[in-house]
Amino acid sequence: MSVTESLNTIRKELEGTSAKLVAVSKTKPNDLIMEANDAGQRVFGENKVQELVEKQVVLPKDIEWHMIGHLQRNKVKYIAPFVHLIHGVDTVKLLKEINKEGKKNDRVIPCLLQIHIAAEETKFGFSINEIEEFLASDLLDELTSISIVGLMGMATNTTDEAQVRSEFSGLKSLFDHLKSTYSRPQLDLKDISMGMSGDYRIAVEERSTMVRIGSTIFGARDYSGK
Repeated sequence: MSVTESLNTIRKELEGTSAKLVAVSKTKPNDLIMEANDAGQRVFGENKVQELVEKQVVLPKDIEWHMIGHLQRNKVKYIAPFVHLIHGVDTVKLLKEINKEGKKNDRVIPCLLQIHIAAEETKFGFSINEIEEFLASDLLDELTSISIVGLMGMATNTTDEAQVRSEFSGLKSLFDHLKSTYSRPQLDLKDISMGMSGDYRIAVEERSTMVRIGSTIFGARDYSGK
């Protein structure tokens, strides 16, 4: 199946839902991204800063680039001028760095706070207690060059669909709770980024607003040299 055919299949699945498609183009060559772009896809996700920067330079300027991978503080400066959304903000220190680079570039950078919802210790993210403590603090009011527009979570890598559903449902419940509890100038909760190629259907059922799909669109990834 071609990239265009795969895209159209997923779009039909997502019709009538609240989920926006982020096409995960990491490790994929520019010609495949251009095929997706020609088919009308404008939102792409990358997990490596260097690859994201290289692609942004040469590919169409109407693409919305999302940083979906674990982001190191010393690399924020490279994507701050153009990144449309940073999905995986997992510490207050990283948020402060994004705010600093946002100021330098005279822009407010949209961010999603990553919540640790999986049973795996290798996943990153705030705990529920940490996120509540941060949103209740005065620190957020000082970060005028970021906008927290939602939450992101990665479910456990398991074949147990009930566990995955429970983790996604818990993230949606936390989102609703935070949205109704906290009101701050830099807080505009509207998106939940959850669901990837293996579990996006469950995520959509649990009311994800953003699914990150790569291999189902582009085929298996090539990790050689990456």
